[in-house]
Amino acid sequence: MINVKDMVYSALSGVIDNVTDSYPSDWATLPAVQYVEEENKPHTVTDDTEQISYIRYKIDIWDTKSTSQTACDIDDVMSKLGFLRTTCQDVPESSQFKHKLMRYEALIDCKKEYIFFPDGYL
Repeated sequence: MINVKDMVYSALSGVIDNVTDSYPSDWATLPAVQYVEEENKPHTVTDDTEQISYIRYKIDIWDTKSTSQTACDIDDVMSKLGFLRTTCQDVPESSQFKHKLMRYEALIDCKKEYIFFPDGYL
């Protein structure tokens, strides 16, 4: 298993001021962004050792105005890390906020911490 949560947090907080791995508590600073590691499982195991991990992150964006620019900024930093966007959708919200959900996936070499997608994945 590999932990890249600090790397993801660092990248997101470089473009968003209000980033948390739990439900946002600060609604005065918008946009508010929550990132959650949804999946971290073995992809390739050899000699009883995990060589490659499959990782999936869910990112939620809340704002009182459009979430589109924030989504583009997040997509830029996550793509630079090597993650592939697999979902981006508006979520109906009964509050005054606009809400967007995004998901990113990657395969990560556990020893080299190299993020990639194999040929033919898409």
